Amino acid sequence: MKPTCSFPDGFLWGTATAAHQVEGNNVNSDFWVLEHIPGTIVAEPSGDACDHFHRYREDIKLLADLGFSTYRFSIEWARVEPEQGLFSAATIAHYRDMLQACEEHELMPMVTLHHFTSPRWLMRLGGWTAKETPELFARYVSYVMEQLGEQIPYVCTLNEVNLPDLLAHIMASRAQAENLAPVGIKEDNDLSWLQKAALAFGLDKDAVIHPFPYTYVERGNFVEVALEAHRQARAAIRRISPDTKVGFSLALHEIDILPGGEAKAEETWQTLFKQYLPTLKDDDFFALQNYTREVIGPDGPVFPEGAERTQMGYEYRPEALAGVVLQVAKDLKIPIIITENGVATPDDQRRVEFIERALKGLHACIQDGIDIQGYYYWSAFDNYEWVMGYRMTFGLIAVDRTTQKRTIKESAHYLGKIAQANGL
Repeated sequence: MKPTCSFPDGFLWGTATAAHQVEGNNVNSDFWVLEHIPGTIVAEPSGDACDHFHRYREDIKLLADLGFSTYRFSIEWARVEPEQGLFSAATIAHYRDMLQACEEHELMPMVTLHHFTSPRWLMRLGGWTAKETPELFARYVSYVMEQLGEQIPYVCTLNEVNLPDLLAHIMASRAQAENLAPVGIKEDNDLSWLQKAALAFGLDKDAVIHPFPYTYVERGNFVEVALEAHRQARAAIRRISPDTKVGFSLALHEIDILPGGEAKAEETWQTLFKQYLPTLKDDDFFALQNYTREVIGPDGPVFPEGAERTQMGYEYRPEALAGVVLQVAKDLKIPIIITENGVATPDDQRRVEFIERALKGLHACIQDGIDIQGYYYWSAFDNYEWVMGYRMTFGLIAVDRTTQKRTIKESAHYLGKIAQANGL
């Protein structure tokens, strides 16, 4: 493939996964508990998932053979520290071998140290609303980096720190598009945040339960606790493994403004991005994650009439990636790495087109002088998508969950060839 637009030398081409979504049987985690509460809002349990915990070597080889230069995956806190203060040497050995497999196949690892799931014992202490959590998280991070830091060149401490607030906006847009009752988007003390998300996505509308409390999407003082956890973790990483580059990820929509929506749009951008700037500016890179845009009018989010929707209910909008990069670059001057971008669709040709259009926009941003250092497609596999179960297909590789057979999609070959050529 002869590129018509080339990316900078050393540009990172990869794909991403998260432990709970692919490893399987993450039984000591908070989300596993949530999956198995009677009447849960979760569509189905994760079970064996993609069995990546056992099949990681063949999966890593598969990604390398496709032409990728890097792989983003997460280390699972609930496996490393299954009980408070009890660290598992066997689990560390497992992740050490994953890192070794990446080295053998020349895939640079980017490690996320927390991708939504926490040990169930942390929830009993108050989870991500408890003032002790930053110190406990930093202790776990210190242990991992002491054991594995020399093998980890990039770390995302926390994934999508702005998720609780982003869910509110996703829910509002989805409710507007579906003409749902406002119970799915308003503050209601009788419903948990996860229940409101489920209602907005049409999952178990009649189920009224109180799921395991204090999960990563609880609001409250979450931002304050999470940012302090990141700062303490960042300090620990720089002390123990000073060559490791550190950042955290935010999920951001491109913001398009209708006449009269300027004030609402500014309020949204402040909530989802600007409030994090004082912490972000001291990181080594910003991990940006994008899937769609948000159109905002005088009364809030508006779903564009007639727009194509993905399986997730988002607008199919590959150009949103370039749009949000341009918006971020106005306020933040550290390097940007796209750590997630993708589309849930059963039509792989729409995925190929999504990737092509997203990357053309990203290349234009680089030509404009924005320091973008990598692109990771979400996700490597058709995996477990949280409360929505296995219905959403983001992956470059299909997985038969009965046999665990991997089937490479055309989109995987397409992006792999771009990675090998370093351009479109």
